[in-house]
Amino acid sequence: MGLIWHGVDEIPEDFGPTAVTIGNFDGVHRGHQQVLGRLLSTAKENGSRAVAVTFDPHPAQVHRPDTAPHLIMGIEDRLAALSGYGLDAILVLHYTLEFAQQSAEDFVRSIFVDALHASHVVVGHDVRFGRGNAGDLAAMQELGERFGFGVVVVDEFTEQAPRHRAAEALPDAAEGDSAERDGAEGYDAEERRCSSTWVREALESGDVRTAAEILGRPHAMHGTVVHGASRGRALGFPTANLSHDAAGHVPADGIYAGWLIDASGTRWPAAISVGSNPTFAGVARQVEAHVIDRPEEAPEDFDLYGQNIVVEFVERLRGMVAYRGPEALVEQMKLDVDAARHVLATSGQGGAPAR
Repeated sequence: MGLIWHGVDEIPEDFGPTAVTIGNFDGVHRGHQQVLGRLLSTAKENGSRAVAVTFDPHPAQVHRPDTAPHLIMGIEDRLAALSGYGLDAILVLHYTLEFAQQSAEDFVRSIFVDALHASHVVVGHDVRFGRGNAGDLAAMQELGERFGFGVVVVDEFTEQAPRHRAAEALPDAAEGDSAERDGAEGYDAEERRCSSTWVREALESGDVRTAAEILGRPHAMHGTVVHGASRGRALGFPTANLSHDAAGHVPADGIYAGWLIDASGTRWPAAISVGSNPTFAGVARQVEAHVIDRPEEAPEDFDLYGQNIVVEFVERLRGMVAYRGPEALVEQMKLDVDAARHVLATSGQGGAPAR
């Protein structure tokens, strides 16, 4: 793993020369990955060290905290994802309103030139930096000429937008309601730039399959298992409840097929519920995962309480609806588990077997 610095004062004076990129990197999606790949190749070609510069908190959380988007991943998961690409170092800059007042030139001089001794800066066409985002690609290129670093421009990474078929209605125990089985069929001809905004849109509509295509991996949440109301256990479907401060964007309410990764790193197939469970009154919105085909051992030997776990979302099975009572809910849960088992068996992703 490379170095992680939380501020320029932690950078050794003799570190460099460097190839540098900059961004929020929320989600570390395939567009980001293309930039990181170009950063690494640029560093190798020029005998420099690859450094990514990012911000914490996200600038939107500072400038417009009431309307800032939900983050796809927390800062620790973002740093772990960035580190996985073999960077020499990551510089995390603490973002404040005072920090945001730096001019584009002052920012480049203090960070890229004085602190990182950059020989090259790798950016996309839409790069923005400095006070009021006044700095753009042309400004970066002009500053590169002035301060002696090259600017490498990476083209946008695009994907075809998936086209969804009409959801298949499943019988529901409540009159006038139905549970919908989701699915995708084919792609539109139109391509769209891979972006964090697109990932958020997909998650907010429950389309975790599209989110995974943009991210290059399943969307995940990361948090501690806490005690819940134990309704799932009473119904024969014990669940691991994520704490409400779990990191990662919560997708739309519904039932999902996915994976639970425990503290030991073991991947367990899971049926995941997101929502307030409208069959029962007064239930807060919750993310909870039921491990499918748990090990043949005493329940107390498969205790996840207090563990830091990861929950990955592979496919949305249906929306969240209210049932007439626990019996109808149990019958639907059996169908959900069967559907999740089938999805995960054909997903091509490794883990403990879904039997």
